[in-house]
Amino acid sequence: MLICIFTGFASGLPFYLLLQLLPAWLQSEGINIKTIGVFSLTQIPYILKFVWAPFMDNISLFRLGRRRGWMLASQIVLLFSIAILGFFSPSLDIWLIAALCFIIALFSATQDVALDAFRRELLLDKELGLGNSIHTNAYRVAGLVPGSLSLILSNYLPWDSVFIITALFMLPAILMTLVVKEPMNQVPKTHHLEDIIINPFREFITRNGINTAIIILAFIFLYKLGDSMATSLATPFYLQMGYSRLDIGWIAKNASLWPSVFGALLGGILMIKIGINRALWSFGIVQVVSILGFVWLSIEGPFSQIGGYQQILLAIVIGFEALGVGLGSAAFVAFIAKTTNPLYTATQFALFTSIASVPRTLINATTGIMVEYLGWTNFFSLCFILAIPGMLLLIKVAPWNVKS
Repeated sequence: MLICIFTGFASGLPFYLLLQLLPAWLQSEGINIKTIGVFSLTQIPYILKFVWAPFMDNISLFRLGRRRGWMLASQIVLLFSIAILGFFSPSLDIWLIAALCFIIALFSATQDVALDAFRRELLLDKELGLGNSIHTNAYRVAGLVPGSLSLILSNYLPWDSVFIITALFMLPAILMTLVVKEPMNQVPKTHHLEDIIINPFREFITRNGINTAIIILAFIFLYKLGDSMATSLATPFYLQMGYSRLDIGWIAKNASLWPSVFGALLGGILMIKIGINRALWSFGIVQVVSILGFVWLSIEGPFSQIGGYQQILLAIVIGFEALGVGLGSAAFVAFIAKTTNPLYTATQFALFTSIASVPRTLINATTGIMVEYLGWTNFFSLCFILAIPGMLLLIKVAPWNVKS
C-alpha cells in the first residue's frame, strides 16, 4: 500500500502540471482561453499509449525488469522536461512550449503504462480495491504540488524557479523505482508480432464477447466524460471569477487535501465491503453531483472583490469536487484493473486508460471554444448532462445486485 502511494504521486504530478499549472501560467502571460483549451491536444500521448504498451510488455531497460526500467527512464525525462519548461516565454515561444508539453505527456503516459502494470502485478485480486483507491487518491494529492504549492510560489518567485521546484518532486518517484523489486519474474521473452499486438485485444474480445466488449469500452469512454470536461479549465475559471493565484493555491491546498484523504480511506473500505460494482454506482453519483458546484460558483461570480464568503464558496466547490472525483476515480481504476488479464496487463490496461483519456484530450480541446460561446454556467450545465450516459451504462457493465 505504501508503494501505491508512491506510484499514485509519481503518476499524478506531471498530469496535474499539464492540467492545472500550465493553464494558470499561460493565462497569467496573456494567452487567450481558446488557445489554452487547444493545449489539451498536447496530451494526445495519453490516448495513444496502447500503441507502444505491447512492446513495453516485452522489452526490459537497464536490466531493471519490464516495469522498473521503463519507470526509471520516464521519470528521468520528466524531471528534466518539467524543469526547463519555465525558461520559455508563452508570448514568444508558444510552439516550443507546446512541443515540450507533448514530450511531458508522452513520457508521463509511458510512465503510467509501466506503473499501472507494475501495480496490477503487485496487488492480489482482493487488494485491488484498496490499492487502487490509495493510488488514485495519492494521484490527486500530487495535484497539490502544481495546483497549490506552485501557484503560491509563483507570487514570490519567477516562473523558471517555480518549474524547477515542481520538477524536483519527481525525485521520490525515482528513489522508489530504484528501491522496489519487480513483483514477478519479469524476464522478457521474444514473441511474434501477433503475440505482442494482436493477442491482448483478441483475448479481451473473446473473453467478453463482441457486444459486451463494446459496451465496456463505451462505459470506459463515458464514465468520466462530464467531470473531465468540467475540470479541464478549472484554474482559468477560478481566475476569471476574480480569485488570485494565491487564493487558489491556499484554498486548494486545504480544501482538496482532506476530502482526498477521506475519500481514500472511505473508498477503499467501502469497496471491500460492497464490491466494485456498487462503488461505481455510489461514487459515480457523488462525482456527477459535484459538477453542480461549478454551476453554483459561475452563477455567484465573477466577484469584484474576494472576501470570506467568496473564499468559503471556492473551498466548498474544490472540496466537493475532490471528494466526488476522487471516489469515482478509485472505483473506476479498480474496475479497469479487474477487467485486465494478467497475461497482458500493460497492453490491456493501457488500452482502457487510453479510451478513458479521449474525452480529456480531444473533447477538452474544444472546451475553450464552448466557454467562449456558451458562458461558464451553460458550459458546466452541459458537463453535468454529459455525465449521465456513463452512469446509465452501469446497468449493463456493473449491475447493482452483482457483487464484484
